[in-house]
Amino acid sequence: MTTLLWVALPYACLAVFAAGHVWRWRHDQFGWTTHTSQLLESRLLRLGSPLFHLGAFGVIGGHALGLLVPAALTERVGVSEHAYHVVSLSAGTVTGVMLVAGLALLIARRFVNARVRRVTTTMDKVLYAFLAAMVVLGMAATVGRNMLGGGYDYRETIAVWFRGIFWLQPHTELMTGAPLVYQLHAIGGFLFLALWPFTRLVHVWSAPLAYLWRPYVIYRTRRRAVAAPGPAPAAVRDAGRRRAGSPGR
Repeated sequence: MTTLLWVALPYACLAVFAAGHVWRWRHDQFGWTTHTSQLLESRLLRLGSPLFHLGAFGVIGGHALGLLVPAALTERVGVSEHAYHVVSLSAGTVTGVMLVAGLALLIARRFVNARVRRVTTTMDKVLYAFLAAMVVLGMAATVGRNMLGGGYDYRETIAVWFRGIFWLQPHTELMTGAPLVYQLHAIGGFLFLALWPFTRLVHVWSAPLAYLWRPYVIYRTRRRAVAAPGPAPAAVRDAGRRRAGSPGR
């Protein structure tokens, strides 16, 4: 079971992540989009979307820093372990709250608005369920374990195991002793990667960078020629009388 969870599952999910994107691009390029529903409802979207995306960027950045950057490297550049954890905990809490609020608004929008609910696919529902589960587990680890609990230094265990996956040397013993909430969060994270290519999340790889240097789009209206005013009814009547009274040739 240990090898299955902490070796086979991560590699299988990464393989599905890579192969799924290739398959999606080759067979469903027209579906490679956000499937936006802004035209159907914009009030909740206007508030929920920025909160969700800003919170997601912050959470992803925090995960990348905590999992990919070794503790020895941050100490080498002058950041103590205590300072790192204070910044990580405070920033993780703020971005996590933003993510929770934004996701809650987006989910509520999907089920409260009838028109948006009708265009919500089964895969959208699965995606939102996975996101909600991941957010709950992440907040439980950040707030419940590190802020309110006794704390846990994941950089010495989970981060080392995670980096070992890419070096083909996953240390499974580091995960067997990790708290359950961290184990579930790690498993859910890899399953989420496997789900990614089959959802609307593929649009993140199609960032419109060309918008930064493309020329402005100029909109022009097509003016129709104004029809010449017709003769007044009185003028038409008088002209008809004159023709009727004129002698024939």
